[in-house]
Amino acid sequence: MNRQRIRRLSLAVMAILLASIVSACGKASGSDKDSKFKLKIADISTNTVFRVAKNKGFFEKHGIDAELINFATPAEGVNSLFIKQVDVAFGADFPLLNAVSKGDYSILASSGTATDLSASEWKLFARKEIGSASDLKGKKLSFSRGTFIPYLWDVYLQQNGIQLSDVTLVGQGGFDEAYVALKKGEIDAAWVYGAVLNGKFAALEEAHELSDMSKTPVRLGTGLIASNQLIKDNEEGMVKFLKALDEAAAYAQANPDETADMMYDEVKQPREATLKDLPKNAWQIGFTPQAYEGLVGQKKYMVDNGIIETDFNLDEKLNLELVRKAFPDRVIELE
Repeated sequence: MNRQRIRRLSLAVMAILLASIVSACGKASGSDKDSKFKLKIADISTNTVFRVAKNKGFFEKHGIDAELINFATPAEGVNSLFIKQVDVAFGADFPLLNAVSKGDYSILASSGTATDLSASEWKLFARKEIGSASDLKGKKLSFSRGTFIPYLWDVYLQQNGIQLSDVTLVGQGGFDEAYVALKKGEIDAAWVYGAVLNGKFAALEEAHELSDMSKTPVRLGTGLIASNQLIKDNEEGMVKFLKALDEAAAYAQANPDETADMMYDEVKQPREATLKDLPKNAWQIGFTPQAYEGLVGQKKYMVDNGIIETDFNLDEKLNLELVRKAFPDRVIELE
């Protein structure tokens, strides 16, 4: 009898152990299956695309565990790649070119926003006594460090018969710093983007809108950048990342009121500002001829002016295979 009890007890213990092993194996398999591609993404408070992708479930849908890290400007976000604070960043041509000239990074897509409408949102505010572009000669002009704005100043001034050497460029950390400086008279003019900032600068008694970027030939491309190692190790995940962004961008345009509510809840951006910005910042992930031409033009400027010390082959710094897999009909063929 004792032997039978012992035998039954042994069988019961073995059954429990077996069930535990099977359960553990099932959990491990499910864990592997459910594991997500983790990405730290550089963002700014006024950009809707990444926030919509995260809050409306587009990242989750494509198996991405996204963490958004906020910066004052896109250029700061691009620079954070160097210290591995983020995995992916977005920015204008200038900081992207600066980054790929210095490190093992690639530009992998453009946002499709190099348009006249988007350019019109870049406003030039100048002090009231400056009535025309010719009055800028000898003045102090603001630029955000690490951005394309010195290039924009050069083009705009030359259009109006002024050389860059005829003015003083004052580097600043961001638009808020420029706002205070313009108000105090420490600078004479500044370029500003976005409904919130445009409204803020327009309310200055000391300043007025002098022009906007659509009146120049400059069209600002915005692109995505990541390390070559990340792209190589996570090709499928990065393709899904691009698809998630594109779906989020389309959702934001189709649901402006919902997006405006989300931006107010997230960063207290006024609803009216989001509603004004959205049509002028309609992302469509791809890589257009305009995106390529913008990079070519700014690269030449940066090399000619010593901003990029060592020239490089631009095509070798473009990795378009991911976006070609995601959206084959939106990508140019490089010769």
